Amino acid sequence: MADEEQLRLDLEELQHLESVAKRPRVASLLASEIRNIEAKLSVATAAVAQAGVSAEKPSVAVTASRSYVTLGSFSWDQDNDKIKIYVFLEGVDEEKMETFFKPMSVDIKFHDIQGKNYRCAISKLNKEIVPEKCKVAIKPTKVIITLFKASKGNWLDLYFKEDKLKPSLDKDRDPMAGIMDLMKNMYEEGDDDMKRTIAKAWTDARSGKTVDPLSRSL
Repeated sequence: MADEEQLRLDLEELQHLESVAKRPRVASLLASEIRNIEAKLSVATAAVAQAGVSAEKPSVAVTASRSYVTLGSFSWDQDNDKIKIYVFLEGVDEEKMETFFKPMSVDIKFHDIQGKNYRCAISKLNKEIVPEKCKVAIKPTKVIITLFKASKGNWLDLYFKEDKLKPSLDKDRDPMAGIMDLMKNMYEEGDDDMKRTIAKAWTDARSGKTVDPLSRSL
């Protein structure tokens, strides 16, 4: 299940990058990696479903087969003690919401909203939080996710920043290692324009910006 979850998070990151990519070569490489991840995810999902049937737990297979619309656009602010994330989504039912808070990640799932499932996930936060204190408040037109900081102070960004696009050597500990390797290879093989494009796309995708990050580089 852990491997499947990481594959889903990798897929969401790649799909977001593909949505903002403008250069054909960048888009082609991202599309190729997306197909690769989708194939691996399909195998993992099938294995989970088969295990669920064998153990007479059909609910596992149903959960694994759910598809989600990624909520990549949201705003946030902070004070010395906490972070508040504002997700603009109407019709959320608290009974149909799943929350997963970990020291360095957040994953909130909203089920059955006008026939669709939505997800707001940050696979690696800028700094540690206190999972047991974090909470979600549902408002008529939005959802407010409150994260309590493990250490008081100001966060420069919501997301953890990799050092100059350099991938971690320990791929078992870093779920983004596969994507980072792909981006590093594209960056090293590309010309100056491609390097600027990849750097902007990666930085803006990780910061959750909705404005096209490539418009000024073309």
